[in-house]
Amino acid sequence: MEPVDVALVLAIDVSASVDFDEFALMVGGLGTAFLNPDVIAAATGGPRRAAAVSALFWSDGQELAVPWHRVAAVEDGARIAEALEGAPRLPRPGATALGEGLVAALALLARCPASATRLIVDVSGDGASNRGRPPGPIRDVGVAGGAIINGLAVVNEEADLVEHYRAEVIGGPGSFVMECADYTDFAEAIARKLVRELRGAEGIV
Repeated sequence: MEPVDVALVLAIDVSASVDFDEFALMVGGLGTAFLNPDVIAAATGGPRRAAAVSALFWSDGQELAVPWHRVAAVEDGARIAEALEGAPRLPRPGATALGEGLVAALALLARCPASATRLIVDVSGDGASNRGRPPGPIRDVGVAGGAIINGLAVVNEEADLVEHYRAEVIGGPGSFVMECADYTDFAEAIARKLVRELRGAEGIV
């Protein structure tokens, strides 16, 4: 794969707190985001005119949902949208093992087949870590290795989830967490988040 401006892993919570309808709204929202002209413009707006994107589903297990795709044109975004919407819900719903999800996401980021100027993990979920290794130390290792970790916290079940993400999940230069009230708002929130992280400092809104 040719060099890109950004390598981005979408780390998506599929734990038991995410029911069937919420999973459909989340994955559908992500798919819709990659059909959004603003997201494609952000992905292709850097010096190399491209981003590399992959997706991982996590609970207390992890599964590759979408392998690495190079996004350099509108049709590339459409291919990611199709892959996301066709991805089976694996692993089976389990506990919210945020630390284990971060380990898998950072490992996937390290396997990106393109050299990238920025390395980003985009974590989205609706619950605090409740099984496995705590995410904070894993976050610190990832940041020390050059990764930026951002979060989208869906607060319909845990009102203080933004603070948990801020304390234990996000890290790196310019990292941020965004709040999403419910999965019905997910599509709009994830599109804004993708524009912001793909553009970097220029995308702050």
